Amino acid sequence: MSNSDIIDSKDGGKPFVHHVEQADPQNTLVALSKDSVLAQVDDFVNAHGLQEYKDVFRKGALVAQRPYDFAAMAELDDDDKTSLAYELAHKWHLPWMMYYSVVVCALGAATQGWDQTGSNGANLSFPQEFGIATPIGQPGGARDEWIVGFVNSSPYIAAAMVGCWLSDPLNNLFGRRGEIFITALCLIATPIASAFTHSWQALVAVRLVMGLGVGAKGATVPMYCAELSPAPIRGALTMGWQLWTAFGIFIGFCANAVVKDTGKIAWRLQLGSAFIPAVPLAVGILFCPESPRWYMKKGRMVDAWHSMRRIRNTELQAARDLFYAYVQYSEEQKIVQGRTYVSRIVELFTIPRCRRATLAALVVMLAQQMCGINIMSFYSSTIFKQGGYSDSQALFASIGFGALNFVFAIPAVFTIDTYGRRALLLATFPNMCWTLLAGGFCFFIKDETIRTSLVAMFVYLFTIAYSLGEGPVPFMYAAEVFPLAQREQGMALSVAWNNGWASVLSLTFPRLLRAFTPTGAFGFYAGLNALAFVWIYLWVPETKQLTLEELDQVFAVPAHTFSNYQVTKVAPYWFKRYILRQKGL
Repeated sequence: MSNSDIIDSKDGGKPFVHHVEQADPQNTLVALSKDSVLAQVDDFVNAHGLQEYKDVFRKGALVAQRPYDFAAMAELDDDDKTSLAYELAHKWHLPWMMYYSVVVCALGAATQGWDQTGSNGANLSFPQEFGIATPIGQPGGARDEWIVGFVNSSPYIAAAMVGCWLSDPLNNLFGRRGEIFITALCLIATPIASAFTHSWQALVAVRLVMGLGVGAKGATVPMYCAELSPAPIRGALTMGWQLWTAFGIFIGFCANAVVKDTGKIAWRLQLGSAFIPAVPLAVGILFCPESPRWYMKKGRMVDAWHSMRRIRNTELQAARDLFYAYVQYSEEQKIVQGRTYVSRIVELFTIPRCRRATLAALVVMLAQQMCGINIMSFYSSTIFKQGGYSDSQALFASIGFGALNFVFAIPAVFTIDTYGRRALLLATFPNMCWTLLAGGFCFFIKDETIRTSLVAMFVYLFTIAYSLGEGPVPFMYAAEVFPLAQREQGMALSVAWNNGWASVLSLTFPRLLRAFTPTGAFGFYAGLNALAFVWIYLWVPETKQLTLEELDQVFAVPAHTFSNYQVTKVAPYWFKRYILRQKGL
C-alpha cells in the first residue's frame, strides 16, 4: 500500500481521523511467494544455529505472512490453530514471565515518582536548614529562590545532559537488564546520600549524580518493556511507566506526610526514602529475560529465541514474532548509514522515517512539560500553601493529587490500545487548559476557605485530565516509534528532551510563581496546553496495535502530508459533523 493510499483512504465516505492506524501496514512478507518465505526461513535457521527449530519457524513465518488466515493453513495442526485463535480472543492471556517483567519495569518508574515527591515535601523545610529561605524583598531573597529551584532541577539537568546519553553505551555493554540493574544501584545510593548532606552545594552534587541514574533508567525501562510486549497490548503494558511513576508519586506523598512531624530531620527522611523502590528493582531485574530484540541486534539469535519463548504462550507465537522482527530489522539495516554512536544520532534527523518519528516523539515529550503537571509534582505543597493551607494541610492535599494521578491513569490501560495514543492526547489537552485557567482565577477569591477548596478542586480536575491522556502516552510512544537500529539513541534523545524541559520548569517555577503570581503562572501553562494541542494535532500520528517493525509504514508518510490532511480533510469534516450537525457526511 502506498503513502497516497493511506492518505486518501475513506470509510463509508468519511475521512479517517486516524487514517494511518487503520491502513493495512506494509508487511514485507506479503509480497513474497510461499516458497520464497520458506526459503528465507531455511536460510535464517541455518545461519543462526536454529536448525532443530526449523519446522516451527516455517509455520511461524507463514502465520507472520498471513496473520489472520491461519485457519486455512494446511501446515498448521489443530493445536496450532486453537492457540492462535485463543490469542486473538484473549489478548491479555500471556505467560507469567511477561507480567513479572512488566511489574519489575513498574518499580523502575516508581523510583522516579518517589524522588519527585520527596523533594516536593522537603521544599517546605530544607531551605531553612541551609539558610536559603530569605523572604523576597530582603537582600538575597531572589537568589535563594533560584538556589531552591536549582536543587530541585539538578537531577533533571544531569539526566538531560549526561544520564540519558549513557543509556546507549550501557545497553551496548550490559544489555537492557544490566543497564537497569546498574542504574538501580545508583538510585539506591544517591537518595540515602542526599539525606546526610549538610549544605545545599553537597545536596546538589548528590542529586546531580542521581540524575545519571534517572536519565539512563528512564531511557531504557520503557524501551525494554515495549520490546517485550506483543503488539495488541503494547501500549497498555508499556504505559506502566507512567502508571507506576504516578504510584511512586502517591506513595512518596504519603511518606512525606508520615515523617512530617519528625522535626529537623523530616526533609532528610523525605529525600532519603526514595531509595525504597529501587531495592526490589535491582533484585527483580536479575530474573527477567533479556530483550529478544537486543539479542537480535547483537546477532545472538539463539539467545533471542530462548528469550522470546519465555514471554510468548507457544513456540509458534514466539517463532512468528521473532522471525517477523528479524525480517523487518533486515530491511531497516538496508537504510542504516552509519554504525558509530554519533552517526546513529545523526540518522535520527537525516533518514526521513527516523526524522518523522523524532518529531512526533519530541512533541509528545515536550508537551508533557508544557502541560504543567510537574509544577504539581515538584511544587504542589508550595502551591497549596500559597492558596492558604498550612504546611500539614499542604502535604495532605498533595496526597490527594498523587492519589488521583495514580487512580485515573488506570483507565488508560484499557483505552490506550483501543482509542489510541493520539485520541487520548487530543481529548485531554483542552481539559487541562480550562482547569488550569479556572484554578488560577480562584486565587482572586478573598474568602480563604472557599479559595483553598476551589484551588484544590481544579488542581485535582487538571490531574485527572492529565492522567487519562498526556500522562500515559509520552514515554511509551517514544519507546515504540524508532527503528531498532536507532532505538537507543532515539529514546535517549526523547528522554533527555523531556528531562531538560523538566529541569527548566523546576528551576524557574519558584521565580515564575513570584513574578507572575499564582494566577499568572497557571494562565501561562494553560496557554502552553493550547499550543501543545495544536502541535500534537499536526505532527503526531497514531501507532496503536502495530508491531514495532510495522511502524515503518506509519512514518513513511511525510509530516507535511499528514498535517495537511488533518487541516484540509479531517478538521472540516469534524466541524461540519459535530458543530454544524450536518448529517450524511
